[in-house]
Amino acid sequence: MMDLILEPPTGVDPLRLGMTFDAAMAAVLPWGEPRVIGGTASRPRRRAMGSFDGVGYTAFFDEHGHLDAAELWWPGEGRATSTRVLFDGHDVFTGPADEILQEMRRRGWTVSDADAESLVVPGVSLGFTRQTSQEVPRDAAGLPVSFTSVLVAGTGYYDFLAAG
Repeated sequence: MMDLILEPPTGVDPLRLGMTFDAAMAAVLPWGEPRVIGGTASRPRRRAMGSFDGVGYTAFFDEHGHLDAAELWWPGEGRATSTRVLFDGHDVFTGPADEILQEMRRRGWTVSDADAESLVVPGVSLGFTRQTSQEVPRDAAGLPVSFTSVLVAGTGYYDFLAAG
């Protein structure tokens, strides 16, 4: 079993925010060769996508080639993994989303929940989704009980939300 621990605003080991593209590619190489999109003159921002033990990931790089966000995806309906994605001891993809949200609010963090399927924690720069068309356990409001993806980024990543 492997644990991928979310550490906002640092990243999720082995992906550390601010690391160079080459360092990030070396860090995820044990997980297999990722697919890289971008990195051209017309599209300088790159992203690398892959999976590890069924958990999908996307690493987002800024125009200077530094990691500015990492997103992890649950394996999907009917797929098992021995890898856990943890936030403060809570398994993001199997634990109740409401418990994770309560923990964040207990810390005094603001959870922007205007869209119940896509929640963000500005300042801390965590983003969670509960979007899926797959058959999963759902709560009384029809939302998946657990999150289906999580993004960890630098502290200013969601600042644009406050401007609107």
